[in-house]
Amino acid sequence: MTTDPQKPTRHVPVDEIISHHEASTPERLRSEPGAEQKSVPTIVTFPSRPSRSRLPLLIGIMFILLMGGGGVWYWWASGAPPIHYKTLPVERGPITAIVTATGTINPVVSVQVGSQISGKVAQLFADFNSKVTKGQVLAQIDQKPFKARLSQARAAVKSARGNLSRANVLAIQRKREFDRMAALRPQAFVSQADVDLAETNYRDAAANVEVLQAQLDQAQAALASAELDLGYTTIYSPVDGIVVSRNVDVGQTLAAAFQTPILFLIAQDLTHMQVNANVSESDIGGVKEGTEANFRVDAYPKQFFDGVVTQVRNAPINIQNVVTYDVVITVRNPELKLKPGMTANVTIVTARKENPLRVPNGALRFRMPNVPTDRKASRVWVLDPNHQPRQVDVSTGITDSLSTEILDGSLNQGDQVIVGIETEEEQLQKKLPPGFEPGRGLR
Repeated sequence: MTTDPQKPTRHVPVDEIISHHEASTPERLRSEPGAEQKSVPTIVTFPSRPSRSRLPLLIGIMFILLMGGGGVWYWWASGAPPIHYKTLPVERGPITAIVTATGTINPVVSVQVGSQISGKVAQLFADFNSKVTKGQVLAQIDQKPFKARLSQARAAVKSARGNLSRANVLAIQRKREFDRMAALRPQAFVSQADVDLAETNYRDAAANVEVLQAQLDQAQAALASAELDLGYTTIYSPVDGIVVSRNVDVGQTLAAAFQTPILFLIAQDLTHMQVNANVSESDIGGVKEGTEANFRVDAYPKQFFDGVVTQVRNAPINIQNVVTYDVVITVRNPELKLKPGMTANVTIVTARKENPLRVPNGALRFRMPNVPTDRKASRVWVLDPNHQPRQVDVSTGITDSLSTEILDGSLNQGDQVIVGIETEEEQLQKKLPPGFEPGRGLR
């Protein structure tokens, strides 16, 4: 008889085994008369009966507990979570209402110098950035064709004057013949037909004088035009200033038949500049003459240039159905940092208050969920000490990019106005310890 070493063993007295065995085999015991009835205590090892496992019971208990916990969690999570509001205080502080626009820097007075005649540029006497004075010669156009036309005009005047003199002499002769015929007619020395013919010749000669006089006047006008054209071959500076641009070179041919060619652009004074800003129609109502303005240019991004609005032009500028108005801002330029054509980012101050009661702009934009709103009225939501929101009607004044002035309403300094509702992510970040907030890549 072999036993499994892995199974536990049970120890029983041998007399119990023998008595059990004898009870099962009485014939064998009777056949042995000499057998002793006295039992000897001996220990015999038998394998023990295996105990029943409790693992399935434990698994069942754990499953029941998990199901119960999941049900409780679902019941708790299905309820409406509490709403957490973002608030900011009502306070006093400065408000500056501004209008932003873009514009171009230009000289206050700039003159385009062109040519009234066509021809080839013979000489240039000014270049870029040249300082010029009024009446100074800037360029010379080839004069040879114009001198030839002038000579032709003078000859035409002389010819017309000669023709007129001959016509006058002929008219005088026709006048004498008519007078002679008229004197002889009463004596019947000439016929009436001869008198009529003499009168007709006289009148024809007088009319021819008038025609030739007109031709002389026309020739004289052509002579004056030729002299003007010859004078236009010399280009003069109309003002004192600086040449900003030169658009022609020596040898270039100018064609002034359809459009006046521009030779030079002269700025009268670069120490005084102006900004032509395009202000949208929604912002033009607050812009007035004398309003302060400042601007920056890309060449000096850290420097502000101060100016004053000197003109608000009424002519609309419509580009792709976007209406803007030209606002002129004058600025001093003693260091000549500002150049013509620079792009300016303009800020115009339309109103300023130093210490009004103000609320964040987000409080006026906030809309409570599931609450009807009236877009015509200005309202804010205030969080009372019991953390309950209530709606307050207000009257607003000037505004800037951050705050709006409160003119009237049951608001006091220090009240907490609602500007938004916290999301679950924001609530979770508040519960995390410092340093454990998720980064941008984890959101």
